[in-house]
Amino acid sequence: MSTVLEHEIRIFALNSNKPLAEEIAKVIGIPVSESSVKHFSDGEISMNIEESVRGDDIYIIQSTSQPVNENLMELLIMIDALKRASARTINVVIPYYGYARQDRKARSREPITAKLVANLLEVAGATRVVTMDLHAAQIQGFFDIPVDQLMGVPLLASYFEKKNIDPNELVIVSPDHGGVTRARKLAEQLKAPIAIIDKRRPKPNVAEVMNIVGQVDGKIAIIIDDIIDTAGTITLAANALIENGAKQVYACCTHPVLSGPAMERIENSAIEELVVLNTIDLTQRECASKIKQISVARLLAEAIIRVHEQKSISPLFS
Repeated sequence: MSTVLEHEIRIFALNSNKPLAEEIAKVIGIPVSESSVKHFSDGEISMNIEESVRGDDIYIIQSTSQPVNENLMELLIMIDALKRASARTINVVIPYYGYARQDRKARSREPITAKLVANLLEVAGATRVVTMDLHAAQIQGFFDIPVDQLMGVPLLASYFEKKNIDPNELVIVSPDHGGVTRARKLAEQLKAPIAIIDKRRPKPNVAEVMNIVGQVDGKIAIIIDDIIDTAGTITLAANALIENGAKQVYACCTHPVLSGPAMERIENSAIEELVVLNTIDLTQRECASKIKQISVARLLAEAIIRVHEQKSISPLFS
């Protein structure tokens, strides 16, 4: 991979995922630029950029993961600081875009917070967003600046290809109807059929498995989702697949939110292994032994270089 000149491009790491930012910078061949984030006694965030950025192309690495509001405010303040420091472009790399599940009005008088976050990023001064697997594709249309959405499926498919599972024994499972497109993409790469979990969700973060559409008896099942939060859906789906005759169940996702009882549920479930990407930093948390994390650093680094050199990003989608 070609190395770009340090004075032309700068990588800044905020607090949400510093290990990923450092890995991206290493792949590109430049150091992470110096900045500091401090807090006043009342909790207000203070940001300081430790080096000149005048005329430079800036890439900020920050997932808006837990604590979501803290990380979002850090990002907005950093964008404003860079704009006032005369950066040429401010490219925001958001591996995990928080609030993406609030993308529409499901009931009366509900906000569309994914759109609000898009407005905040633009007003702050972002000139481009690079992200991965938005929960809803229409969020790209919430922005009036370029948005590049990278896909996690090729990385997950590559991992499972190395297991050399016979495609005749394999079935790719979508945990709900909304994830069928994602499951089909993984199935195409692994040359396997798909199945669908027909579930009913009586209230947020509570899922009830109702039926399985497709053949899973005697198969090795791989459940794929974009986000695993409390792990209720994925563990219920895994148990249901075993009850319906599946030999083994693997699971995978792009964004391991893994809040609340998620770790305990995964550890006690029928899932053999949960494969996740490092769009959210898990290094500071005690993870279930079944979790395997794959790095997205090389993919994001290649995207940054292509944006910087004004090349097409579409080859990264496959």
